[in-house]
Amino acid sequence: MERQEGAAAAATTATRDCVLDFSRLSLNTLNVNNVSEDRQRDTRQLFLNYNRLSSLPSSVSLFYNLEFLDISNNGLTAICEGITRLTKLKTLLAKNNRLDEFSLPKEFGSLQLEVLNFSGNRFQEIPLQCTKLLRLQSLSIGGNRLKSIPAEIEYLTSLEMLYLGGNLISDIPPELAHLPYLTCLVLCDNRIQSVPPQLARLHSLRSLSLHNNLLTYLPREILSLVHLQELSLRGNPLVVRFVKEMIYDPPSLLELAGRTIKSRNIPYSPYDMPSNLVRYLDLASKCPNPKCAGVYFDSCVRQIKFVDFCGKYRLPLMHYLCSPECTSPCCSNPQSDAESEEENSVPADRLQRVLLG
Repeated sequence: MERQEGAAAAATTATRDCVLDFSRLSLNTLNVNNVSEDRQRDTRQLFLNYNRLSSLPSSVSLFYNLEFLDISNNGLTAICEGITRLTKLKTLLAKNNRLDEFSLPKEFGSLQLEVLNFSGNRFQEIPLQCTKLLRLQSLSIGGNRLKSIPAEIEYLTSLEMLYLGGNLISDIPPELAHLPYLTCLVLCDNRIQSVPPQLARLHSLRSLSLHNNLLTYLPREILSLVHLQELSLRGNPLVVRFVKEMIYDPPSLLELAGRTIKSRNIPYSPYDMPSNLVRYLDLASKCPNPKCAGVYFDSCVRQIKFVDFCGKYRLPLMHYLCSPECTSPCCSNPQSDAESEEENSVPADRLQRVLLG
């Protein structure tokens, strides 16, 4: 028993020795003269939050085995180049500072970060360095001034949680659908007017927060998110009556060629054409009409139809058809609202929480 207690005490001491807490000391800089080389080497967690740092001191690089760094709630306007020498750093918390897209060192993307939190700063764009953090699992840039999400977000293929709430974002790029492990997507409190149907490819998605935006409908493809458990939609101007829209822009020559390639299953590879065309072809969406084998890219007919969720809510879902000649199966034969609801209802076990109010 005494031996076990001694081992437990030693483990507790070792854990404590790995943590260095300089938080809430009104520090203007980081002076490590009183920190031994052994302590610098052994420190795994460093807390510098709630101080008065205007830039991250280069002396932070002396803690070369650091895995966790909290520099939140300072007056930071820049992060020093020295942070890139922290090759074992996995978590960086830099909330509530004055950072923007020009505050990061050029090689910031070389870090092996898994968790990054830049919420409560002044970013107007997501720095491209962040899209090079290929091991990143959690990215939070909420409460900033972001106006868009870069297409390069698709490079973060390990991402499981993306928090971009409280910004000025108006569009969701279809490239966001290329994140196979994404389980939580928070885009609330923005200016988003529509949801791209490609998001239906987020097969791991369990929670989708879209409240307090400008949404008037959802794409019908959202029904294919089989693992979705929470959908937050409150505070959106969702239409309250059945609306049918027939909006159609003639397809471009590029789209006509792409439709031909996809519908006729003509084989292609990156060796046959430029990478941008390969990526374009990969964005093809299949027409929902089971009697139609067509596809579309940008040009389509849009129709809004109400669908019953969990027997309680009726949500307006957008149906996309490949052309005016392609009649939606749900619209080909007029039917009553009750019949429509029964055909398109979603059982309660498919969606545990739908937050509208």
